[in-house]
Amino acid sequence: MNTTPAPTSIHPAPERVRAQRRTVATLSVSQLLSGVGNGAGLAIGSLMAVELTGSNAFAGAATTAISVAGALSALPLAALAVKRGRRRALSLGYFLAALGAVGMMLAPVLGSFPVLLLGAALLGVGSAANLQARFAATDLAADATRGRDLGLVVWAITIGAVAGPNLIGPGSALGGQFGLPPMSGPFLFSLAGMLLAILVLNIGLRPDPIDLARAWEREDGVPPHPVATGRRRGSLATGLSAVRASPGATLGIATIVVAHLVMVGVMSMTPVHLKDLAATPGHEMHGGSADILIVIGFVISLHIAGMYALSPFIGAWADRIGQPRMMLAGMTVLVAAVLVAGLGADSRAAVTVALVLLGLGWSMSTVSGSAFLAERVDRPRRVLVQGVSDTLMGAAGALGAAGSGVLLATLGFAGLGYLCLGFILVVAFFCVRELK
Repeated sequence: MNTTPAPTSIHPAPERVRAQRRTVATLSVSQLLSGVGNGAGLAIGSLMAVELTGSNAFAGAATTAISVAGALSALPLAALAVKRGRRRALSLGYFLAALGAVGMMLAPVLGSFPVLLLGAALLGVGSAANLQARFAATDLAADATRGRDLGLVVWAITIGAVAGPNLIGPGSALGGQFGLPPMSGPFLFSLAGMLLAILVLNIGLRPDPIDLARAWEREDGVPPHPVATGRRRGSLATGLSAVRASPGATLGIATIVVAHLVMVGVMSMTPVHLKDLAATPGHEMHGGSADILIVIGFVISLHIAGMYALSPFIGAWADRIGQPRMMLAGMTVLVAAVLVAGLGADSRAAVTVALVLLGLGWSMSTVSGSAFLAERVDRPRRVLVQGVSDTLMGAAGALGAAGSGVLLATLGFAGLGYLCLGFILVVAFFCVRELK
């Protein structure tokens, strides 16, 4: 797999460097703001689903809706980015997510499970926009710094995403001032974050990075060439055809997809598992907290910190040692995460450590896999292939969320972790082959 697209300039002109810095800064701020909404949805959605349905079997329903909507909207958002630019595509995603935040606020008020699913689905479109933002950071990037720039944008979501779960308490108090139930209040912050992210994008992404990249290619004498063939430029079939035409793309996508499948499957069931532990007489958590929501929010925030906090260093390290080595390292950390989760399922401390490792392994795999994918696909096909990657990533997340609720009820938290091990080892095997 040594065939790669022609590299961009190693030493870009000063105006290109300035444009890339502006793009990365704008994307980073928008990620920070929108991350508040996603963090709250992940932390509260599963609990809200159980409360509205009265069954743990539906615990993964909200996360499933987020993942399914993210999967279904990834390619349309990518096609819109190709046609109208990153700014419009990302803004649309965040606007729909803002509507989703309103739906999540209304679900407990109305006592409606369908409204919860609709709100979660619209938040999922925002998640798809968050994923697309990391690829937007590579539109103008030089090869030598692609991983670092991508990692910086992924890292920017840390503050918002970590703050999201920890705003459960203040959000509940704020919502109470408006007569909202405790689980509705945190989504006031989500709504504000999404709307501010749209404002930042529409100020900072002018001119649009995709338009600039095309203009620079014309200046460099690169002949124009259609993004994709076929009647439906944004279709999955056309996208998969572009993947097959790009050596190495399959491994990059597989790394991203499996990391996301494992992360969502284990993470989405952790709030329910911790709540069950707290209800177990004689357990270390029983009666140890007056508000289990705060405990869950703290654990999930540490997990999200693991996902994003080190991403700039991971991206820079991947640039230095090569993406395949970092992809393999990410799979190794995921192995450690599911083993700790399985062996220490009855310990809150062990579950917390497992969640941090789970986030770190996801970050290492996703940042390096995304940079690897951007490197192995030529520019005309790149955005569409990235859309395919995000579609499959969302589908894997939906599968993990939907199946994890049933697996938790049948196999327990430990069994769920052990089942994930097989998927990780398969990808690790192919990463080793890529290094040979």
